[in-house]
Amino acid sequence: MDRQELTARLKVIIKPFVTNMDAYDNLTEETDFIKDLNINSANLVDIVLDLEENFNIVIDNIDMERMLDVKTALEIIETKLAEK
Repeated sequence: MDRQELTARLKVIIKPFVTNMDAYDNLTEETDFIKDLNINSANLVDIVLDLEENFNIVIDNIDMERMLDVKTALEIIETKLAEK
């Protein structure tokens, strides 16, 4: 799965939690989940759970705390998928 496919799947997962649709529509790897998309920290936990289920991976607390932007989320997903 390439970066573009991962990004597309990530967008589907985060969409229900986004309150700034303009930022969502213009999402890049630099997009911050909290500052740009206005996703609250409780919903970030839901997103992590959805990512784990969708990609069949386990995201530990250290990675969860780092996952604040699209680029880091993609890197963590790619790393976890490579470990499988």
